[in-house]
Amino acid sequence: METVKFYFDPISPFAWLATKQIARIEAAGVRVEMQPILFAAMLNAHGQKGPAEIPAKKELTFRDVMRQAKAQGLRFVGPPGHPFNPLTALRMASAIGDNGERQRFVTALFAAIWEDGLNPHDAAALASVAERCGLNGAALLDAAGTPAIKQALADNTEQAIAAGIFGVPSFVYQGELFWGADRIDSLLRRIAGERIDEAQLTVFLAQPPLAQRR
Repeated sequence: METVKFYFDPISPFAWLATKQIARIEAAGVRVEMQPILFAAMLNAHGQKGPAEIPAKKELTFRDVMRQAKAQGLRFVGPPGHPFNPLTALRMASAIGDNGERQRFVTALFAAIWEDGLNPHDAAALASVAERCGLNGAALLDAAGTPAIKQALADNTEQAIAAGIFGVPSFVYQGELFWGADRIDSLLRRIAGERIDEAQLTVFLAQPPLAQRR
């Protein structure tokens, strides 16, 4: 079965919206593989600020998220503060070896944060999410603090950056990147066999810029 890699960080409300589409993606005959990565490291790598660090963009982001959530019949509550530190949650996800179990935990985690208002800094609450998924929450918390799991998340993030991933949520299918929860329809068309003219794209990208920002 073909694989779609889903790169996520629970800090992104758009990644939350994307988790609601996993079943739809898998219905196209592919397996969605959950890939935890640290969005902040990507921002650092590209010298960028996150949307929540730009006041006007933060407001626009959450207006858009609330509007999309309402259109999909989803309850939006959000965490008690944003941005937040997602490391413990990401490391817990990284410690889950089985993709099905990881998908179950991640989906429940996003729902707990964005629909129920869970504080991602509350370790006990994170463990409870894991327990509700049939996992050992205490063991996952312990694993999240180990050097091996910390390094696994760091490595996964670095590999994603090297592969051209620059934001979350991102999906990769057969080496092609689809960025954003609003690109899932494009992803599904690609899975169905639709392709762009790669030669035309290559020619266009090879053209020199007509101006550069100073």
